[in-house]
Amino acid sequence: MISSAQTSASGHFLRQCQFANNKYYRLNVSPIFSGWPLTTMRHTSLLCLLARCGLFAACLLSVSSAQAQWATVDWTIAETLLAIDAPVSSVAQQSDYHEWVGEPRIPDNVSDMGLRAQPNLELLAQEPPEQTLISPMFVGLTPRLEKIAPVSLFSLYSPGTDTWQEMQKLTRQLGELTEHQPQAEALIAETQALMTTLRESRPLSQSEIAPLLMVQFMDARHVRVFGENSLYNAVLEQLELPNAWDQATNAWGFALVGIEALARHPEAMLVIIDPLPAGVEEQLAKSGLWQQLPSVKHDKLVHLPPAWSFGALPSAQRFAQELAAALETAPAVSHHVNE
Repeated sequence: MISSAQTSASGHFLRQCQFANNKYYRLNVSPIFSGWPLTTMRHTSLLCLLARCGLFAACLLSVSSAQAQWATVDWTIAETLLAIDAPVSSVAQQSDYHEWVGEPRIPDNVSDMGLRAQPNLELLAQEPPEQTLISPMFVGLTPRLEKIAPVSLFSLYSPGTDTWQEMQKLTRQLGELTEHQPQAEALIAETQALMTTLRESRPLSQSEIAPLLMVQFMDARHVRVFGENSLYNAVLEQLELPNAWDQATNAWGFALVGIEALARHPEAMLVIIDPLPAGVEEQLAKSGLWQQLPSVKHDKLVHLPPAWSFGALPSAQRFAQELAAALETAPAVSHHVNE
């Protein structure tokens, strides 16, 4: 027979376990193991004792395995958290993340909080994160997000900064916040080693590679062309590859231009990065302007799968690998382009 004191103590213990599961991290087992007469313990059935021991072990496991969970509306932060194996509870707009970013894939157990600019706060509040992490683009969401959990701001693309160094800085900051510093340093070292390997193993010398004109289509007549301060340009610098675009760019490292502007670089190899907006490929096939561009006319173009143009080290790795693979089959540069 279990006494009312034992029942009360067990109930107290269960409440403490519930607190632990809700991340209060408070465990107080003293009501079970102090103040109980030894004779009572001796007469407690083996089954009850094992049950209490199992409950105790489960509660300890809950506390020991409990981790801070991080949420973000920003894909650059998301890809970095995933790459350093930090526990993520929620990421916004996941289907579009997989279309534009590609990898690392978001695990199935990570909730989707809806649109990046209009996150589903009710869903986020069901399992509040330790913190919600944002970039300056989403700073306007701070007052709403702070009602659920603290908000931390992380910047990457800023005018006048070294994008490559900023990507490493962001990685270290997120590693420190999530207590995944070793994984962050490993990601930095792995990325640098990859760049070295790709640079040293390319089949063509630097003089044999045409300057690269890196674009993403906005519609059939307009592209983002990437230059100074962009992730793509930072990768080119690491691989010691020439960028054909030397005009001004914005804070994110691109200029929005009409496709006719690409004709001013007849020597360039055109690098088209997916995804293409719906219908663009069909419209380009019928576009005389597009077909007469030197890069298109002379078949000097490569097509790459998505690599997040506003990303960090994971996207830099992906872009570098895809670009290097595409250039392996690209023809050597011709210094005499006949229009």
